[in-house]
Amino acid sequence: MVFATLFSLASLPSAWADTDIVVGVYDFPPVARIDEDRKVEGLLGDLLRELETVHQDVTFRIFHTSPKRRYLDFDAHLYDVIFFESPSWEWQDKQALISPPLLMDEDIYIALNKPGRDASFFEDLEQRNIVALSGYHYGFAGMETDPQELEQRFNIEFSDSHNRNLNLIKADRPSVAQVAIINDSYLQMHLDQHPEDRDRLLISDQPDQSYQLSIITHPEGPVTARDMMDLLAPLIETGRYQSLVQKWGLDLPPSLSPDSGDN
Repeated sequence: MVFATLFSLASLPSAWADTDIVVGVYDFPPVARIDEDRKVEGLLGDLLRELETVHQDVTFRIFHTSPKRRYLDFDAHLYDVIFFESPSWEWQDKQALISPPLLMDEDIYIALNKPGRDASFFEDLEQRNIVALSGYHYGFAGMETDPQELEQRFNIEFSDSHNRNLNLIKADRPSVAQVAIINDSYLQMHLDQHPEDRDRLLISDQPDQSYQLSIITHPEGPVTARDMMDLLAPLIETGRYQSLVQKWGLDLPPSLSPDSGDN
């Protein structure tokens, strides 16, 4: 099905003039990065600025949430929209409205590259000391996010920073961290900035999980998932959205790939 036929390319209808949309955001680099001033950077920061430029009668306000708290805040309708979530991350259990996929990414296992280690090092995670992000869903854990449950099943430590977890691996502290799980886009961004780490890290051949990311909207919010796709349509049609995705080292789903013929 041709993507452009699914959504209107028109600007926001005049009946929606001065629409105020509250966007839930947590740190998820490079998709979304919260800087020291609590401003949103990364792909999401760029995208929101582009949307406000194209649709000058729409305002996006930021509501800061966290990976663990985002579902409770959604249920309380503290925000209207959250960008770039996988429907399998509990959203299908809610009355959420879900857009078609807009991004793809995957989570990767990393360890310190030591003599004698190869990809088989990641095969028995129950025997490894793991560092992961609190509130994130992981394939090896069956998407469980309850820290007490995970601590009973694995030797696992949680943080709120990929950078901290990477540094724990590089510090060679096996009693604390032997394996970290990091989204591939963040890992590639880190390696581009720190090429010396390419030889220092052992990277898994198989991902922990691969996922497609959508926009999630609240059923009582001012916009639906389809409305959000209408807002995005001019950026998709001109290729501007695809350029932003490429800028941040992220991948497009097949429906938006330049080679698919569907955009």
